[in-house]
Amino acid sequence: MVANQVHLVRHGEVFNLERVLYGRLPGYRLSDLGAQMAEAAAADLVERGRPVARIVSSPLQRTRESAAPIAAAFGLSIDIDERIIEPANVFEGKRMRGPDGALRDARNWPALRNPLRPSWGEPFESIVQRMLAAIEDARRSVDEGDVVLVSHQLPIWMVHRALARERLAHDPRKRRCDLSSITTLSWPGDRLVEAGYTNPALALQSGATDVGAV
Repeated sequence: MVANQVHLVRHGEVFNLERVLYGRLPGYRLSDLGAQMAEAAAADLVERGRPVARIVSSPLQRTRESAAPIAAAFGLSIDIDERIIEPANVFEGKRMRGPDGALRDARNWPALRNPLRPSWGEPFESIVQRMLAAIEDARRSVDEGDVVLVSHQLPIWMVHRALARERLAHDPRKRRCDLSSITTLSWPGDRLVEAGYTNPALALQSGATDVGAV
């Protein structure tokens, strides 16, 4: 037996007064609004009435904090999987937008030379491979029930585009992966497909000031 479904949950809003691209930098926790978003994701999973057998988080603080209300709701501990972490990015710690943004600094332009790879961080294909491996291992790690993986926008969006057979290179402004959203995967006929997408924190989105990494 294996898991019935795997749910990819994005973390909630991060406390980021500097408005920098935080990537894998330590110390970036959920904002108060982000904590409410994480609670909304947990409530959505509970309302589905489906048994959850395991919860896995990226090692970063914001994902562990986002996983906490889900773990509490189902009476489970949180496992850590390095493979579902945010990709590394040369722009970590820098402000991307505005007159002093990193994109306006000519010294950073060599890192932008190949957006199809992309040249500023981990290749898209590498992200897909590690995410799919983590998903398959999560699926096989339980005898029945669902597994929740709490991850980040870009890794989740890469899974979506890979399953939809779309080009991995994309416009980051057009990602459908909102804060605390849930992308659900299933295996009809043993083939991995995306079974649904929900945005339980939609009502809270208008108050968000930080939407995360580019």
